[in-house]
Amino acid sequence: MANRFLKLLNERPFLMADGATGTNLFGMGLMTGDSPELWNFEHPERIEALHQSFVDSGADLFLTNSFGGTRNRLKLHQAQDRVHEINKRAAEIGRKVADNSGREVVVAGSIGPTGDLFEPMGTLTEAEAVAAFAEQAKALAEGGVDVLWIETMSSKEEVAAAVKGAATTGLPIVTTMSFDTNGKTMMGISPADFVAFIHTLDPKPVAFGANCGVGAADLVATIVKLSEAAGPDDIIVAKGNCGIPFYEEGKIKYNGTPELMADYARIVRDAGARIVGGCCGTSPEHLQSIRHALDGHQPGAKPSAAEIVARLGPVTEGAAALLAGGDMSAAAPKRSRRRDRGTSEEAAF
Repeated sequence: MANRFLKLLNERPFLMADGATGTNLFGMGLMTGDSPELWNFEHPERIEALHQSFVDSGADLFLTNSFGGTRNRLKLHQAQDRVHEINKRAAEIGRKVADNSGREVVVAGSIGPTGDLFEPMGTLTEAEAVAAFAEQAKALAEGGVDVLWIETMSSKEEVAAAVKGAATTGLPIVTTMSFDTNGKTMMGISPADFVAFIHTLDPKPVAFGANCGVGAADLVATIVKLSEAAGPDDIIVAKGNCGIPFYEEGKIKYNGTPELMADYARIVRDAGARIVGGCCGTSPEHLQSIRHALDGHQPGAKPSAAEIVARLGPVTEGAAALLAGGDMSAAAPKRSRRRDRGTSEEAAF
């Protein structure tokens, strides 16, 4: 049978991805420091409900609750020997929701960073990383995912190891990096660097792009640069945060409205993305607006710096530097160029 993900990509002009996992689970009772992956056993009905909310909002694909599913991350919760059962269960929960949806919905196996540094900066070897990613990927494949979704990466070494590990399953692969520091990843990779690197990988991921980062405006700036460096057959992914995080009554919230995320969806399609979703802070309500926006939009000219700022708000200095030669620098606020990992969805994992 043809792979569901590849089939839908071939049939449709765009696919809508899901919203946030971590921040939505916090709203369901997850506490800081808890392992979301263990909820696949402790509260499977809540994970199922989250996936269902994304499907009901019109998502064509959603990610499994397995972002921190390598043994490297699970060891923080003394669960490093449960990699297979945790990831397989995550995939099975997602598969159940997709199969009962009444339409074709893709289940993407989420694979996040190990959290460890590679040699020589750290102790993690390439062989250890490949083995860890392969272990997770095989369990996700056994549970029934359609595609392996490597996300929120910051270094070439980890992307290469994750792709090599995921390739052991024979499933299609998608990979995204998080760009936020000076318009680059935390390990100094620019969008153009990433595109060039993707084309050296074997197998080459079916799609690639950006997720998380700072906010919707910065994400669009990144997609513009990825698109400029990409080839005509490259498929670009955009999963931007729902605005900028802020604290209110002891909780992290995001200032992006459904209207802003709808405009983000339209402008990021203009920028070149074919797979569009949300990351931190993106709720089912935001996804509904994204769905309506995408269904009613015919992609137009690539947005200018001024247009991005006017429609989505100011950008960081890093995003302004990405679009040097435009007029973003005057609009860039004096904001920290280092991501506060405590406000990132990644902190939930």
